[in-house]
Amino acid sequence: MNNLNHFYDSRKRREVLSVIVINKESVLSRIVDLFSARGYNIDSLTVAPVPNSEYSRITIITIGVVRVIDQIIKQLNKLVPVLKVIEHKKVVEKDTVLIKIPLEQNLSDIDVLARAYNGTIQNVTQDAIIISATDDPNRIANFIKVIERFNPIEIVRSGVVAIER
Repeated sequence: MNNLNHFYDSRKRREVLSVIVINKESVLSRIVDLFSARGYNIDSLTVAPVPNSEYSRITIITIGVVRVIDQIIKQLNKLVPVLKVIEHKKVVEKDTVLIKIPLEQNLSDIDVLARAYNGTIQNVTQDAIIISATDDPNRIANFIKVIERFNPIEIVRSGVVAIER
């Protein structure tokens, strides 16, 4: 192997994959097993049915060595319940977060901050404010860092969904 091929094989990249599968039991387990068998982490995983069909879309975000990701994609394509694997290049990605904040925090400050990240106040109870935001995954990560000053009670992220431009 020459130096150029070795460099290519050892580089890591962030990969956004959409896997269209037949919507039936154990399919997700088989797909996740491909990653775990190689010691690969899945950074984000979302699954939802494709409207008006018997299929589901699994969106996977992973970071890894090019050679292994290429191998996983080839093996995903060989799985019987997999209809197709889409390697996204130019993609729109969105992530959603729900955050519960103690009610003693300033409601107007929280509202202004949430709106800066395409968010809104979803619910106010006697004890807490629940906000949601949907934005680019990097902006959602930043929003979570910024909101820490309000001492959140709980933070829940949805996982990334993606579609080719």
